[in-house]
Amino acid sequence: MINTAAITNSKLNQYRLRVRYCKDGRLAHLGHLEVINTINRSVRRSQLPFAVGNGFARRMRLQFSQALPVGAASLGEYFDLFLTEEMDPKAALDRLATSSPTLLAPMAAGYVPYGLPALEAWLTRSTWSVNVIDETSVETLARGIDAVRAQGSLTYLRGEKEKHVDLGRTLVSCEMRPSGNGFLLDCCSTEEGSLRPTVLIAAAAREEGLAMPALSVCRVAQWHEDEDGSLVEPM
Repeated sequence: MINTAAITNSKLNQYRLRVRYCKDGRLAHLGHLEVINTINRSVRRSQLPFAVGNGFARRMRLQFSQALPVGAASLGEYFDLFLTEEMDPKAALDRLATSSPTLLAPMAAGYVPYGLPALEAWLTRSTWSVNVIDETSVETLARGIDAVRAQGSLTYLRGEKEKHVDLGRTLVSCEMRPSGNGFLLDCCSTEEGSLRPTVLIAAAAREEGLAMPALSVCRVAQWHEDEDGSLVEPM
């Protein structure tokens, strides 16, 4: 049932609670809309005093970080929940944890300034761990990545649409993991879009005449990049 008290509250007395959660295991294959719906139900079960929008549908006020590709796990995803009452963040976290699936369990919660930009646009930097889980040579893929980066941009098909990625702006760095079984990618989102790790690896494999390798992909961390280039923690 919608909290009717929340409907009558204006934005002037709402509080922006930022929540960090993981997405792992079987739920890595859950699509972004399914994640949104699952968290929406979890918030309702928690009986937190959530705010709703002013539109006809009266939807819960939730903002999410950029959608994960289906199949990718994450150690740190975020959503902003707007509340009509300022309650203790730990108490809110406990109620959310109790009402959430274990593999989407929230790990931290805290208030952030109400006037920050939308979460999806504000988190502009991310680190990805990409592990090769078959016999494909990581060293050969590394040569392919260097060749693709030297071209400056990457074009690929997403569905029936052709997408272009400026690698000079979206790929900050690419390092081979110390274990030698994959890569750590530092990526930057721009107004034109962002780089998906699997797209880069697929292009590198084609460059070297390899089949697309089997991968395990995880978004390790996200930040906001400030105007001076410093990285700001989401919480």
